[in-house]
Amino acid sequence: MAQKRDYYEVLGVHRSIAEHEIASAYRKLATKCHPDSNPDDEEAIELFKEAAEAYEVLGDAEKRAQYDQFGHAAFDGAGASPHFTDISEIFETFGDMFGGGIFGDFFGGGRRSRRPRRGADIKCQVTLDLEEAAHGVTKTVQFERRQVCHQCHGSGNKSGTSAQPCVRCGGRGQIVQQAGILHVQTTCPHCGGTGQRVTNPCNACHGNGMNAETVRLDVAIPAGIDDGMRVRLAGEGEPSSSGGSPGDCYCFIAVREHPLFQRDGPNLILRLPTTYTQVVLGGTVDVPTLHGRGTLEIPAGTQIGEVFRLRGRGMRDPRGRGTGDLLIQVNVEVPKKVSGRHEEVLRELADLEQAHVSPHRKSFLKSVRDYFVSSDDATAHVEDG
Repeated sequence: MAQKRDYYEVLGVHRSIAEHEIASAYRKLATKCHPDSNPDDEEAIELFKEAAEAYEVLGDAEKRAQYDQFGHAAFDGAGASPHFTDISEIFETFGDMFGGGIFGDFFGGGRRSRRPRRGADIKCQVTLDLEEAAHGVTKTVQFERRQVCHQCHGSGNKSGTSAQPCVRCGGRGQIVQQAGILHVQTTCPHCGGTGQRVTNPCNACHGNGMNAETVRLDVAIPAGIDDGMRVRLAGEGEPSSSGGSPGDCYCFIAVREHPLFQRDGPNLILRLPTTYTQVVLGGTVDVPTLHGRGTLEIPAGTQIGEVFRLRGRGMRDPRGRGTGDLLIQVNVEVPKKVSGRHEEVLRELADLEQAHVSPHRKSFLKSVRDYFVSSDDATAHVEDG
């Protein structure tokens, strides 16, 4: 299978292009390589499809951010970007950005109005602990989704009645307006392109053909998923009102902060408190990991802030690219107070190092008495002189 081209390269734009300029770039390219302007040109047709796929990602701020970070891999598997195989699918998805009927009139896109429209996508949110994100988990999510009305079976009509042709468009679903020499065909605003109007609405759905219902689903969250990623549940969006395929449900992931670990991509960072003697003399310490207890050999003479790596103790890549590491940063924990033999040993060490340290602390009253005694002695010495 040929490697996909960079989406920015496909549209002929820089990666820093403003969001509002992406649609303009796609419109120009789609008009240039449109099949009706390039009959029997397979290369132009493929470019037309490629441009639509690029715009589907870069024209969406969230998808663009994921693409900028991960490239095409951001849409592998569950989050796959669409691959348009039928040109009419492109008309269905993006025809409106070309002025509705203008695109249809000039390029044969009017036929798309007779195609069933895909149902709407919906979204929900899942919050995980870091341990759940690391190992993978199945979560039950709950969200609102419109379902086909059970009473009218989606028609929107009261039992025993049927919809009537739209009086505005005469049942065609399209209206034609003339602007000079141009005849512009647009979707009828009165019936929304269906060509029909419900005159006796269903009591259950009030003519909408759908009712909102609460849905509960079990979602398998892959191991290693990160905050801000999403899981696509294909076909779990809203059903189509015109017989098309249902939309998708996207579960957006939020991961709670952990009291010990910070995440840096596939790696985890642990700031480990140690003692002065451990970093000077070396030793073996137990360290927590998301996979159980681990051990770390601290070499003698370790410097504060030095980082050690436990390989394979980080987060799994949700796309199957291995496992990150646990990065352990050594910090020396300084006790706020020492006494007894602990203080004596430290003072002996200070003498060996010839380090200047604070003397033994005196009580406040003793310090005051010593001050006055020394002051009296100094005064007597002056008077005798």
